[in-house]
Amino acid sequence: MPKVDDVGQVRFMNQKYASASVVVLGGGIAGLACAYVLSQSGHRVTVFEKSRGVGGRMSTRRGDGWQCDHGAPYFLARDPSFASEVARWMAAGAVAPWHARVVSIAPHAPPEALPPVTRYVGVPGMTMPARLLSKGINTVTSATINELVREGGSWRLSSTESGLIDERFDVVVVGVPSPQAVPLLDCAAPELARAAARARMRPVWVVMAQCEADPALGFDAAVVNEGPLGWIANDNSKPGRAGHGTWALHASSTWTEAHLEDEPADVVHALVAAFRELGGPAVRTAIAHRWRYAHPLETKGEGAPGYMWRAQDGVGVCGDWLAGGGVEGAWLSGNRLGAAIQQSWTDPACANRAETVLARQYS
Repeated sequence: MPKVDDVGQVRFMNQKYASASVVVLGGGIAGLACAYVLSQSGHRVTVFEKSRGVGGRMSTRRGDGWQCDHGAPYFLARDPSFASEVARWMAAGAVAPWHARVVSIAPHAPPEALPPVTRYVGVPGMTMPARLLSKGINTVTSATINELVREGGSWRLSSTESGLIDERFDVVVVGVPSPQAVPLLDCAAPELARAAARARMRPVWVVMAQCEADPALGFDAAVVNEGPLGWIANDNSKPGRAGHGTWALHASSTWTEAHLEDEPADVVHALVAAFRELGGPAVRTAIAHRWRYAHPLETKGEGAPGYMWRAQDGVGVCGDWLAGGGVEGAWLSGNRLGAAIQQSWTDPACANRAETVLARQYS
């Protein structure tokens, strides 16, 4: 990994027997995975999240008699360390397998069943793993952090809602999508900001459609290879769901990019019409939600660390965009960054050596 020489003693690294004060910006899976590791290691951790609750794209919307996972529709567990974490989530009742009948839909061809794979979902909604990770951790919601301020060897934050915050932190972790990370890192860690600026993310429009009847399409979810849709799923086929007749209609990233600034009502009209063409039933009500930063465009490079870390001044960056995307990538990124911070804190050799770990695919 790249080394930064002659940076002098690092203040927080010399406090081997004391706990660090850590702030994590972003209450998605990446930030919470990092926060969990550090909290379990005895550090004092605070999470700031701009939304009303934790979870990020692990989101569930609820209405009168319906609910819908309108962010990540499911996740896989291929990495052994993440599979072990998912087992812990399952034991806590926060996750269950989704035994979905999934097909691929192509133009002028009947739906083709995809090979079986174990898909997981949060129970009773996709936010549950995030809530489990954040349990016991000081979490401040509805707080938009807009600036990192270096002051006397510590970090302070400024928020849109409250201005400069009094509390000081030894370590700051930025766990937000790359375009949102860049302005936070510009002055705090320009080297990391330049790497984050090279990471591109793609948007997705999602429509939550409440159907007039439970459709009998012969499948629970589908990868759609025609028209504006990219993925459709019957939310009620997932374990632990309430209500009935709700489908999540995900536009393709290509269609979303072409219609990024469309009015939500126009997006609803287009995606519901495409759903009906696939055999979907009439829709009673529907709501559109735009994820401006939904998926990383690039995948991780060979041997990429999956996070960024400037040990000399205590700035870390994590996110799915650093580790291949998806819930698994987000958790791996945050978990690995948490381990790296913990090692920097406890390893005596770090008092004489400071390191910068860059995202290799973006450096």
